[in-house]
Amino acid sequence: MSSSDPTVQPVPASVVEQVDAADVTLSNPKRAVISIGSNLGNRLETLQGAIDALEDTPGLRVKAVSPVYETEPWGVEPGSQPSYFNAVVLVKTTLPPDSLLERGHAIEEAFERVRDERWGPRTLDVDIVAYQDVVSDDPLLTLPHPRAHERAFVLVPWHDVDPEAEVPGRGPVVDLLAGVDRELSLIHIGRRLG
Repeated sequence: MSSSDPTVQPVPASVVEQVDAADVTLSNPKRAVISIGSNLGNRLETLQGAIDALEDTPGLRVKAVSPVYETEPWGVEPGSQPSYFNAVVLVKTTLPPDSLLERGHAIEEAFERVRDERWGPRTLDVDIVAYQDVVSDDPLLTLPHPRAHERAFVLVPWHDVDPEAEVPGRGPVVDLLAGVDRELSLIHIGRRLG
Protein backbone atom coordinates (compact mmCIF):
# COMPACT_ATOMS: atom_id res chain seq x y z
CA MET A 1 0.00 0.00 0.00
CA SER A 2 2.87 2.35 0.76
CA SER A 3 3.99 4.70 -2.00
CA SER A 4 7.61 3.94 -1.01
CA ASP A 5 7.06 0.21 -1.61
CA PRO A 6 9.95 -0.81 -3.87
CA THR A 7 8.09 -3.84 -5.29
CA VAL A 8 7.06 -3.50 -8.87
CA GLN A 9 6.16 -7.12 -9.63
CA PRO A 10 2.96 -8.67 -8.24
CA VAL A 11 3.65 -10.33 -4.92
CA PRO A 12 2.56 -14.00 -4.67
CA ALA A 13 -0.29 -14.56 -2.22
CA SER A 14 1.86 -16.96 -0.16
CA VAL A 15 4.43 -14.21 0.39
CA VAL A 16 1.72 -11.72 1.34
CA GLU A 17 0.41 -14.21 3.91
CA GLN A 18 3.91 -14.66 5.38
CA VAL A 19 4.36 -10.90 5.62
CA ASP A 20 0.98 -10.54 7.31
CA ALA A 21 1.82 -13.32 9.75
CA ALA A 22 5.12 -11.65 10.61
CA ASP A 23 3.68 -8.14 10.81
CA VAL A 24 4.67 -6.89 14.25
CA THR A 25 3.00 -3.50 13.83
CA LEU A 26 -0.39 -5.07 14.53
CA SER A 27 -0.70 -7.58 17.34
CA ASN A 28 -3.68 -9.93 16.96
CA PRO A 29 -5.50 -7.72 14.43
CA LYS A 30 -9.21 -8.01 13.78
CA ARG A 31 -10.90 -7.85 10.37
CA ALA A 32 -13.30 -5.00 9.73
CA VAL A 33 -15.32 -3.87 6.73
CA ILE A 34 -15.87 -0.14 6.22
CA SER A 35 -18.25 1.47 3.73
CA ILE A 36 -17.43 4.96 2.46
CA GLY A 37 -19.70 7.20 0.42
CA SER A 38 -19.94 10.78 -0.83
CA ASN A 39 -22.51 12.77 -2.78
CA LEU A 40 -21.24 16.34 -2.37
CA GLY A 41 -18.16 18.08 -3.74
CA ASN A 42 -15.39 16.17 -5.51
CA ARG A 43 -16.64 12.71 -4.61
CA LEU A 44 -13.69 10.65 -5.87
CA GLU A 45 -11.18 12.96 -4.22
CA THR A 46 -13.13 12.72 -0.97
CA LEU A 47 -13.19 8.91 -1.06
CA GLN A 48 -9.45 8.83 -1.72
CA GLY A 49 -8.94 11.23 1.19
CA ALA A 50 -10.94 8.94 3.47
CA ILE A 51 -8.81 5.94 2.43
CA ASP A 52 -5.63 7.96 3.04
CA ALA A 53 -6.92 8.94 6.49
CA LEU A 54 -7.68 5.30 7.31
CA GLU A 55 -4.17 4.30 6.19
CA ASP A 56 -2.74 6.99 8.47
CA THR A 57 -4.62 5.59 11.48
CA PRO A 58 -2.32 3.98 14.08
CA GLY A 59 -3.28 0.35 14.67
CA LEU A 60 -5.00 -0.01 11.30
CA ARG A 61 -3.91 -1.35 7.92
CA VAL A 62 -5.94 -1.09 4.73
CA LYS A 63 -5.96 -4.53 3.09
CA ALA A 64 -8.20 -3.93 0.06
CA VAL A 65 -10.25 -1.19 -1.59
CA SER A 66 -13.18 -2.03 -3.86
CA PRO A 67 -14.02 -0.41 -7.18
CA VAL A 68 -16.21 2.67 -6.89
CA TYR A 69 -19.93 2.48 -7.68
CA GLU A 70 -22.43 5.24 -8.38
CA THR A 71 -25.83 4.92 -6.70
CA GLU A 72 -28.95 6.98 -6.26
CA PRO A 73 -29.47 8.34 -2.71
CA TRP A 74 -31.44 6.02 -0.46
CA GLY A 75 -34.66 7.03 1.27
CA VAL A 76 -35.18 10.37 -0.52
CA GLU A 77 -37.17 11.70 -3.47
CA PRO A 78 -35.50 10.68 -6.78
CA GLY A 79 -33.53 13.55 -8.28
CA SER A 80 -33.58 15.59 -5.06
CA GLN A 81 -29.88 14.93 -4.32
CA PRO A 82 -26.74 14.19 -6.35
CA SER A 83 -25.86 10.53 -6.78
CA TYR A 84 -23.46 8.83 -4.40
CA PHE A 85 -20.05 7.38 -5.08
CA ASN A 86 -19.56 4.35 -2.80
CA ALA A 87 -16.74 1.93 -2.05
CA VAL A 88 -15.87 -0.69 0.55
CA VAL A 89 -12.55 -0.87 2.40
CA LEU A 90 -11.28 -4.03 4.11
CA VAL A 91 -8.98 -3.35 7.04
CA LYS A 92 -7.11 -5.18 9.75
CA THR A 93 -7.00 -3.32 13.04
CA THR A 94 -6.14 -3.57 16.70
CA LEU A 95 -8.64 -0.82 17.50
CA PRO A 96 -11.79 -1.99 19.31
CA PRO A 97 -15.08 -1.25 17.50
CA ASP A 98 -15.87 1.90 19.51
CA SER A 99 -12.44 3.41 18.76
CA LEU A 100 -12.83 2.53 15.09
CA LEU A 101 -16.21 4.30 15.12
CA GLU A 102 -14.63 7.39 16.72
CA ARG A 103 -11.97 7.39 14.02
CA GLY A 104 -14.65 7.12 11.33
CA HIS A 105 -16.49 10.11 12.79
CA ALA A 106 -13.25 12.09 13.01
CA ILE A 107 -12.55 11.40 9.33
CA GLU A 108 -16.10 12.50 8.43
CA GLU A 109 -15.65 15.71 10.41
CA ALA A 110 -12.33 16.39 8.67
CA PHE A 111 -14.36 16.52 5.46
CA GLU A 112 -16.93 18.81 7.11
CA ARG A 113 -19.66 16.19 7.35
CA VAL A 114 -22.83 17.69 8.80
CA ARG A 115 -25.29 15.42 10.64
CA ASP A 116 -28.40 17.58 10.54
CA GLU A 117 -30.73 15.45 8.44
CA ARG A 118 -31.33 11.72 8.25
CA TRP A 119 -30.46 10.50 4.74
CA GLY A 120 -29.44 14.06 3.90
CA PRO A 121 -26.64 14.78 1.42
CA ARG A 122 -23.17 14.45 2.86
CA THR A 123 -19.60 15.14 1.88
CA LEU A 124 -18.52 11.87 3.44
CA ASP A 125 -20.10 8.88 5.11
CA VAL A 126 -17.87 6.36 6.94
CA ASP A 127 -19.76 3.33 8.26
CA ILE A 128 -18.47 0.21 9.98
CA VAL A 129 -20.30 -2.57 8.17
CA ALA A 130 -18.81 -5.51 10.09
CA TYR A 131 -16.14 -6.19 12.71
CA GLN A 132 -14.90 -9.79 12.84
CA ASP A 133 -17.97 -11.93 13.52
CA VAL A 134 -19.33 -9.54 16.16
CA VAL A 135 -23.10 -9.29 16.47
CA SER A 136 -24.18 -6.43 18.75
CA ASP A 137 -27.35 -4.39 19.12
CA ASP A 138 -25.61 -1.52 20.93
CA PRO A 139 -27.51 1.59 19.72
CA LEU A 140 -24.23 3.54 19.41
CA LEU A 141 -22.72 0.93 17.09
CA THR A 142 -24.94 -1.89 15.85
CA LEU A 143 -22.89 -4.72 14.32
CA PRO A 144 -23.14 -5.75 11.62
CA HIS A 145 -24.58 -2.52 10.19
CA PRO A 146 -28.36 -2.97 10.50
CA ARG A 147 -29.10 -2.30 6.82
CA ALA A 148 -25.93 -3.61 5.18
CA HIS A 149 -27.56 -6.90 4.17
CA GLU A 150 -30.16 -5.12 2.02
CA ARG A 151 -28.00 -2.46 0.34
CA ALA A 152 -26.43 -3.20 -3.01
CA PHE A 153 -23.97 -0.31 -2.62
CA VAL A 154 -22.43 -2.22 0.31
CA LEU A 155 -22.85 -5.82 -0.85
CA VAL A 156 -21.64 -5.44 -4.45
CA PRO A 157 -18.29 -3.74 -3.71
CA TRP A 158 -17.77 -5.97 -0.63
CA HIS A 159 -18.25 -9.05 -2.81
CA ASP A 160 -15.74 -7.59 -5.32
CA VAL A 161 -12.95 -7.56 -2.73
CA ASP A 162 -14.03 -10.63 -0.73
CA PRO A 163 -16.19 -13.11 -2.68
CA GLU A 164 -16.33 -15.45 0.35
CA ALA A 165 -17.53 -12.71 2.73
CA GLU A 166 -20.38 -13.25 5.16
CA VAL A 167 -22.54 -10.74 6.99
CA PRO A 168 -22.48 -11.97 10.60
CA GLY A 169 -25.86 -13.42 11.49
CA ARG A 170 -27.19 -12.87 7.94
CA GLY A 171 -25.21 -15.25 5.76
CA PRO A 172 -22.93 -15.11 2.70
CA VAL A 173 -22.82 -11.83 0.80
CA VAL A 174 -23.22 -13.72 -2.49
CA ASP A 175 -26.58 -15.12 -1.27
CA LEU A 176 -27.75 -11.73 0.04
CA LEU A 177 -26.97 -10.16 -3.36
CA ALA A 178 -29.63 -12.36 -4.93
CA GLY A 179 -32.28 -10.55 -2.90
CA VAL A 180 -31.34 -6.92 -3.55
CA ASP A 181 -32.05 -4.52 -6.40
CA ARG A 182 -28.71 -3.84 -8.07
CA GLU A 183 -29.53 -0.31 -9.21
CA LEU A 184 -25.96 0.94 -9.26
CA SER A 185 -23.27 1.43 -11.84
CA LEU A 186 -19.53 0.89 -11.74
CA ILE A 187 -17.50 4.09 -12.05
CA HIS A 188 -14.77 3.56 -14.61
CA ILE A 189 -11.89 5.64 -13.35
CA GLY A 190 -8.34 5.71 -14.60
CA ARG A 191 -6.97 4.04 -11.50
CA ARG A 192 -8.27 2.17 -8.52
CA LEU A 193 -8.52 4.08 -5.30
CA GLY A 194 -6.35 2.97 -2.44
